[in-house]
Amino acid sequence: MMDSTYRLLLRGKGAHADPIAILADVPASAAGRVMEGYPHSIWQMVGHMNYWMQYELDRIAGKKPPYPEHAIESWPAEIAPHDDAEWSDARANLAARIDLLSALSESSAEILKAPVDSMHPKEEPRSSSVESVLWQIMVHNSYHVGQIAMLMRTFGLWPPRTGTDTW
Repeated sequence: MMDSTYRLLLRGKGAHADPIAILADVPASAAGRVMEGYPHSIWQMVGHMNYWMQYELDRIAGKKPPYPEHAIESWPAEIAPHDDAEWSDARANLAARIDLLSALSESSAEILKAPVDSMHPKEEPRSSSVESVLWQIMVHNSYHVGQIAMLMRTFGLWPPRTGTDTW
């Protein structure tokens, strides 16, 4: 089994913010806002995180998801959700995928060391086992949660009610 550190960081303990908790009170209207000079909305970052978590979960499951030809293909084209229900679904999908990643991290050493096929040459050096894929996606999420936190601060939505230190 992986160290519990993975699960703690995935859900925002220590220096990380909990992506599920910080997004809980973000309305769909704010999720679709953009900041001048910044390329993505909170909605797009959540969609991007969901895209890559599902991609990695599929690879771990032995599926062969196509690697996007261009990076932009992993980002939602729309800046904002169509409605509150679509935003709610995106957050629920984020939580469900994080739960799946967390559960995988508790797998046996044999499963964690199992090889994961690369779908693109860029994946080969960092994605040789289930464990390395899990760490890579957690770090990817952390990076984007930091960007989301910056946008939330800019929009006057920080600190969130729960999910992070406020100092």
